Amino acid sequence: MSVKELGYQMTPLGELTLRRRVETLLDNQEIFEVKLGDEYLMSSLFTKSERQLATLGLAPLEGELDVVIGGLGLGYTAVETLKNRKVSRLLVIDLFQIVIDWHQADLVPMGKVLTSDPRCELRQGDFFDLARTGFDAHAPERKFDAVLLDIDHSPVHLLNPSNKSLYTSDGLASIRNQIKPGGSFALWSDDPASENFTERLGEVFDSATAYNVEFPNPYTNSISVNSVYVAQTNRGS
Repeated sequence: MSVKELGYQMTPLGELTLRRRVETLLDNQEIFEVKLGDEYLMSSLFTKSERQLATLGLAPLEGELDVVIGGLGLGYTAVETLKNRKVSRLLVIDLFQIVIDWHQADLVPMGKVLTSDPRCELRQGDFFDLARTGFDAHAPERKFDAVLLDIDHSPVHLLNPSNKSLYTSDGLASIRNQIKPGGSFALWSDDPASENFTERLGEVFDSATAYNVEFPNPYTNSISVNSVYVAQTNRGS
């Protein structure tokens, strides 16, 4: 297996690396991966659930859409969002400027797609802090039709323990406060859907549904399962 490191930065959360490798088990397929320490944050081999985050999160919405995404990664959720022609503005927030730089330098497959679309803005910021103050730091009063979140592995498997508060009822309410009436909040999870978390979402929002997303895993010769949660506010909220 041939591996080439394309990017590296030491961060407060550990070593962040971008690498490209050729997978001999898959007919020499080229794969891009982002790792934080020993943890895999994103792989271009497994993108179905990240793309479904955008598809399912935007599906209930009508009209011209203003969307914010927490977590850039390899950009697959953002690209899928831009495929929706109703999306007029997209703000993508990532904690690490280096990840944005990788896209702007065209080091990742989706980089040019995102940086060439005038609807899309990539901005460095802490999504979890901004959830309390306003996702658009330049216009804190700006509200969104959809908030899509793909940062932690799941609501219980966190990259940073300090993220925990966002997944409480109070934390979710802070997200709801930044969503327009009739808007949606969608969350990606590496785990199968949790009934408990779906119920918590339903207590904060007017409706909540969890979807399991299945995809083949060539390394286990089985089907892997991620999930996407979609919560929505009523138009009169």
